[in-house]
Amino acid sequence: MCRRSYERIDEKDGRRGSSLKKILVTGGYGFIGSNFIRMLITEDASELVINYDKQTYAGNPENLGDLENHRAYQLIKADICDQESIERALSDYEVDAIVNFAAESHVDRSIDGPEPFVQTNVVGTLRLLEATKAYLQDSGSAKKDSFRFLHVSTDEVYGSLKQEDPPFSEATSYSPNSPYSASKASADHLVRSYFHTFGLPTLTTNCSNNYGPYQFPEKLIPLMILNACEGKPLPIYGDGSNIRDWLFVDDHCAGILRVLKEGWVGETYCIGGASEKTNLEVIDTLCAILDNKNPEGAPHQHLKTFVKDRPGHDQRYAIDFSKIKDELGWQPTYSFEEGMEKTVDWYLNQQEWCNNVTTGKYQRERLGVS
Repeated sequence: MCRRSYERIDEKDGRRGSSLKKILVTGGYGFIGSNFIRMLITEDASELVINYDKQTYAGNPENLGDLENHRAYQLIKADICDQESIERALSDYEVDAIVNFAAESHVDRSIDGPEPFVQTNVVGTLRLLEATKAYLQDSGSAKKDSFRFLHVSTDEVYGSLKQEDPPFSEATSYSPNSPYSASKASADHLVRSYFHTFGLPTLTTNCSNNYGPYQFPEKLIPLMILNACEGKPLPIYGDGSNIRDWLFVDDHCAGILRVLKEGWVGETYCIGGASEKTNLEVIDTLCAILDNKNPEGAPHQHLKTFVKDRPGHDQRYAIDFSKIKDELGWQPTYSFEEGMEKTVDWYLNQQEWCNNVTTGKYQRERLGVS
């Protein structure tokens, strides 16, 4: 994002330490956001975590159902595009940090209809930044020195890699290829600009493909697990050779928390899983695990179905996470095989959650429709 010399004049001011007690998490009912809130409350023992969520189709209250009455948890149902609501939440709870997960994130949906992605990912981020700026101006210099605004982004902003290219790093030029990644790139640039122009204490993380519990089943891994369990086809774009770097969600959340508490303001940190796999390798791994855990449907390989590739499908993503490893001491702890075992086990043991998501029951309950 910016180089280290810009902000690191005074080490005391450049790093926050561990005294962030009241954290507002946007998009906390989503996949990564809910896992992050769970980590803050159960492992980090945060004093107060405010879940600020609009509750769109991917925001499932069941993701945090067991924490809804926890003394350290508070829900605000609102849109990040509502700047007044954000400002009120920041002031009412005297928030110490914002972690922004709120985003439209499915590439295929962005191809079908880009506008919601611009509204949430670009305009929404702008409203968050403006609300933060107003809050810090009213709070005085002490709060500004200690506050953190962490924006969670994606490796897709960097475009596509060839097989021989080095992995993405914080120095990689932006080259988004889908409406989704273009909207996230725009948001990243806004966050950078508010640091340089207004001195907002921002941080940005760009992660590789996440997988794990509570992921909405429009994404590759949960879709394949649920389809395989029901004997449905496992659709594979093109020839299945597209490569992604896979990151278990618990590792990602731990990396975000490390950046939030120890990262240098104004900086970007790439968070990767050191697990480059083709889509075909991912599905073959899943099939092998399911053959063992759900033998009634074995062999699951026969369900693989190759379909027409989607427009603008990036060939390869990979992350060089040496900066966060060298500076902050973070690295992934789960191998791909370990993470996949845990993920499959979770979905097989959460049939009610899966049913409520796939049937849309949780959405009907939210809307009061039987």
